[in-house]
Amino acid sequence: EVPIVESGGGLVQAGGSLRLSCAASGFDFDNAHIGWFRQAPGKEREGISCFSINDGTTWYADSVKGRFTISSDNAKKTVYLQMNNLKPEDTADYYCAASNAYYCPDTLEEYKYRGQGTQVTVST
Repeated sequence: EVPIVESGGGLVQAGGSLRLSCAASGFDFDNAHIGWFRQAPGKEREGISCFSINDGTTWYADSVKGRFTISSDNAKKTVYLQMNNLKPEDTADYYCAASNAYYCPDTLEEYKYRGQGTQVTVST
């Protein structure tokens, strides 16, 4: 059983939208923090959003604030990242990760459960 599986990536034109999904299994989802990271070719990995399943607290990086929305369907143990008004600079591999810490970890490596990633390409 794979703890984290991302889906929903693809090719979209600038200004378009995509919704990434992060399906979780095999750990305490109800008390998890779910984070989204991305890494563009030749660039450092960037944490872009985090969601506390327990209390619904959200965090966004400035680079995506106002365009991306993180949410969850707890019954499905799935977290979503709705990405609107996409820009070419959003092109990257997107990773979902889960932690049972009491906070959103800063780096992907601090998350115990990490997905394999899904690719997002935004064309001009």
